[in-house]
Amino acid sequence: MEGRGPPFRAVQGNLPSELDEAELIDRAKAGDAGAFGELVRRYQPLASHVARLVAPGADVEDSVQEAFLKAYRALPRFRTGAPFRPWLCRIVANEAKNRARSAGRREGLALKMVDDRTEEAPSPDATVLARDEAHVLIDAMNRLREDDRLVIAYRWLLDLSESEMAVALGIKPGTVKSRLSRAMARLRTELLQDAEGDGAA
Repeated sequence: MEGRGPPFRAVQGNLPSELDEAELIDRAKAGDAGAFGELVRRYQPLASHVARLVAPGADVEDSVQEAFLKAYRALPRFRTGAPFRPWLCRIVANEAKNRARSAGRREGLALKMVDDRTEEAPSPDATVLARDEAHVLIDAMNRLREDDRLVIAYRWLLDLSESEMAVALGIKPGTVKSRLSRAMARLRTELLQDAEGDGAA
């Protein structure tokens, strides 16, 4: 990314803070780089979360920067009125996957479940996940397939709706529930095996 810095840099005080997402997107599509810079500012934590799920560690920052560049270039094709968040999640996840694949690495999952949350008030599920045994959950999730980790994280850690998850995962809306259910079943199996192992120790 060196030498070709991002074409969007939010100018402090240049945009009213009360602009909603749809208006920012319209402005960005019309060529207002400051509007896209504001979208970047708002969605940076979410993008970092998604990239960390797929390619933790040193790849996260580069994945996020490149994903925002790709989103900026693809913005003219973004359908007016469509949800922006899952569209961006999909771009970030694809970029992170490509980088992990090209590097030939499959690093462990590193989730910061409370400090990095994008919502001010955590859901009850996230609160439960953040208790003392959170490391047990993270270890169990590390052993899941990437697709399972993503569907669980999109639902319970990032609070995406089912329709948003469908867009982010690139699947039919009717498939979301069954995929989430299967992923949760596999996670429960991993947690049960951990509990049995602890009991036998």
